[in-house]
Amino acid sequence: MITPRLLLPLRIPELGPSLGKLVTGTGRRPGGLALDAPRLQLVTKIIERAGEARRLAASDERAAAIAAVGRDAWLAAWEETVSAIGQTLLARAADRLAAEAAASRVPRRRRRGLVPGDGERRAVAARLGASGAKLVPTLDRLDALSPGACEATPAERQVLEAWQDALKTSARRLEEAWLALEEAVDREALHWDRVVAAVAAWRRPMWPVLVATLLAVALAAWLGLVLGGFLSAPAWFVSVLQRVPW
Repeated sequence: MITPRLLLPLRIPELGPSLGKLVTGTGRRPGGLALDAPRLQLVTKIIERAGEARRLAASDERAAAIAAVGRDAWLAAWEETVSAIGQTLLARAADRLAAEAAASRVPRRRRRGLVPGDGERRAVAARLGASGAKLVPTLDRLDALSPGACEATPAERQVLEAWQDALKTSARRLEEAWLALEEAVDREALHWDRVVAAVAAWRRPMWPVLVATLLAVALAAWLGLVLGGFLSAPAWFVSVLQRVPW
């Protein structure tokens, strides 16, 4: 007869205190954007995942409980938040570019090139997403500790405690990632401010008007000299004058 292993209760630590300013907010408006909504949505998703993990752990569904707060759950929440903020930032930039282009009378064919395309959107998402660079290694460690935590016995208490510490560390790294994301949003907004300023400063080239004016003046001067008898009129001009009813 095989004696079943006695496993330690799977306790999910409270993550709110470790999330720090991600919960309380920083009081800033990075790039002039109000980011409270995506910030609170990110916090809510993490807290909800922790709550789901506790429910599953209480039902002795240990593997599912650990997966609920595993690497994939954290990354999915982070990437969705970054994507939403990137879209908001680019949507505002596109609106400002359109308004300034219209005010500066930029030709319509040129306006189409001012709209951020798919390539630019991917680049912005990558730059903003890089704010979570320190988060990923912590989540990798959390993932590596998960199997041991799932099967930890009283003799392996330190394995479960290491996993619990990794969870709280992940929350702290997520806070750091958010603070870095705010800085990245500031940089992106500054870049688009410069692009908008360049469009606002655009003026239609004056050389076509100057050339047309010079040609008109030259033609008027030539006509004056011909009609005044100072220059010989070419044959084609005499023919035109003869056809004009005076």
